Amino acid sequence: MQNLIKRILGITVIVILIVLAFKYCQFKKEDDSDLEYNTNLIQQQILNVGKLVVTEGHFSEVVTYKNQQKYFLDMISFEKKALIVVNADVTVAYDLHQMKYDIDEKNKTITILNIPKEEIKINPDIKFYDVEQSKLNPFTGDDYNKINKSVKANLAKKIENSPLKKNAQNRLISELSKILILTNSMGWTLQYNGKTIESEKEFTEDLKL
Repeated sequence: MQNLIKRILGITVIVILIVLAFKYCQFKKEDDSDLEYNTNLIQQQILNVGKLVVTEGHFSEVVTYKNQQKYFLDMISFEKKALIVVNADVTVAYDLHQMKYDIDEKNKTITILNIPKEEIKINPDIKFYDVEQSKLNPFTGDDYNKINKSVKANLAKKIENSPLKKNAQNRLISELSKILILTNSMGWTLQYNGKTIESEKEFTEDLKL
């Protein structure tokens, strides 16, 4: 009788261990499956964010160009001048296809390693008015190159002092915040520049653009 009881107890213990092992394996499988699903979801969101963010602007300016050629010990001079009207379309773009990141599945952490710098493109439309020149001092290709270079330099200064770059950065942060929202909702952590990012405000403060 005692042997029978021992045998039943032994079988019961074995069954319980098998059930526990099965449940553990099932839990482990579900946990791994969950982690894989979350990782794929995050990667898809990063792909969605990975696009060209473009902010456009328009600038205008009027420039007077003058140049003087002197001869005979500066006793005779020939001047050329023109009124230049510039209309320029400007774009500030962030190519987020170039963003580098690392996904740590074990610690449920995404680390943004690098955010590309902005690309500024200036396309000026230059028109000349009231052109005055002489045969001894005519407008040449060198003049047009100088004017074009000067115009772009002036426009670059205007862009720095305009809201265009700030607007572009705001759009960039808005795109990156989509990753932050997803990671927060899934219990993951987003890091950048050695810090954990918990809000859009921290993104704005910690982004080195």
